[in-house]
Amino acid sequence: MAKTKTTFFCQNCGAQYSKWQGKCTSCGEWNTIAEEVVQKAEKSSWKSTTATAKRAARPLRVSEISTVSEARMNTKNNELNRVLGGGLVPGSLTLLGGEPGIGKSTLMLQVALQLPYKTLYVSGEESAQQIKMRAERIQPVSENCYILTETKTQNIFRNIEEIEPDIVVIDSIQTLHTDHIDSSAGSISQIRETTTELIKFAKETATPVILIGHITKDGNIAGPKILEHMVDTVLQFEGDRNHVYRILRAHKNRFGSTNELGIYEMQGSGLREVSNPSEILISKNEEDLSGTAISATLEGMRPLMIEIQALVSSAVYGTPQRSATGYNAKRLNMLLAVLEKRAGFKLGAKDVFLNVTGGISVDDPAIDLAVVAAVLSSNIDVAIDKSLCFAAEVGLAGEVRPVTRVEQRILEAEKLGFGSIIVSKHCKFPKQKFTINIIKVAKVHDVVRHLFG
Repeated sequence: MAKTKTTFFCQNCGAQYSKWQGKCTSCGEWNTIAEEVVQKAEKSSWKSTTATAKRAARPLRVSEISTVSEARMNTKNNELNRVLGGGLVPGSLTLLGGEPGIGKSTLMLQVALQLPYKTLYVSGEESAQQIKMRAERIQPVSENCYILTETKTQNIFRNIEEIEPDIVVIDSIQTLHTDHIDSSAGSISQIRETTTELIKFAKETATPVILIGHITKDGNIAGPKILEHMVDTVLQFEGDRNHVYRILRAHKNRFGSTNELGIYEMQGSGLREVSNPSEILISKNEEDLSGTAISATLEGMRPLMIEIQALVSSAVYGTPQRSATGYNAKRLNMLLAVLEKRAGFKLGAKDVFLNVTGGISVDDPAIDLAVVAAVLSSNIDVAIDKSLCFAAEVGLAGEVRPVTRVEQRILEAEKLGFGSIIVSKHCKFPKQKFTINIIKVAKVHDVVRHLFG
């Protein structure tokens, strides 16, 4: 047996040290370095029955490499397919992170029950009876989903050899441990070693593996930062536990875009896919309310219509407050300065509060004009026409600037029944004709004149 040795790991970033020290020189955190026992042993392949007999790789010219496109596996979940870039890639490793109780296990169990492929759902956190109760609420009948409650990777691989699943789901990676490392489950070395074994299994068998991961209080995935570098795709499941809507984003994707967005609604029977996000992002108020404006934004390839709410009131205390939810507070201050300097509105002594409805965060500059319109509407207490929406950026000189892919925004507004859309006059439009009324403006003054006369 190999000699046992101890090393010191930073529990925040995974940096390794030969001795203990108070501050991690890698991430700068204090009191995060802990001692872990690492036992060097002969590591076998994930499959104990056969030895790997691969030929050594040799260098190839770029012209000699074949470019055969890999067929993706349809998850039968349109929102997940969109975020992944079209489906699961065989042999890929996907990491899903999110707050406790946000619905990570529910989403993955729902996908496992609906998949037309043989799926092994490995749980180290719940018993088989608990998973069965949840599965009956989501989808009572499923012949392709197998449930395994196990935390030791050697036992998991033994069951994989017997069942030979097409897809493996691990809930969660922090609960797994291997015999090759003599430390507790959830430690830096255990997470790194078990992930390495799963990567080797996925690449050698072309079986996609989905890992569920815990996150820290800072919102980062627990474990070493190298974990996110090892996997192919990192998904983040976001939302407020007090609200029913959940948002799925890709922070890293080797096989697709990281700008796509998936939206779900949490129900008693599982997560419902929201195919038209504008239904949850625009309130259904019948009466005209001041301080609201609709903007056309883009998340990846998906156009969204979102509602901007603003409240402007006289400052009670000496220093006026500036608060923004779902929008960059510094950009809000910039737009208020533009209105003060270029448009002549005296907002310096007033409190301004801004909110993007639906609980999402937007950093698209195309919503600048809607923010300006909502602030001015609340300031003079005049409602904006409900059939009007905005899609333009506002510059420091008060000019209205064009935005990318404006035709997609116009088509989405047209599809949802809006009568008019205000854009920059410098936008380049295709030759196709729109039924929606397109209003072109050049300055913030033009917008004010059109809205309030």
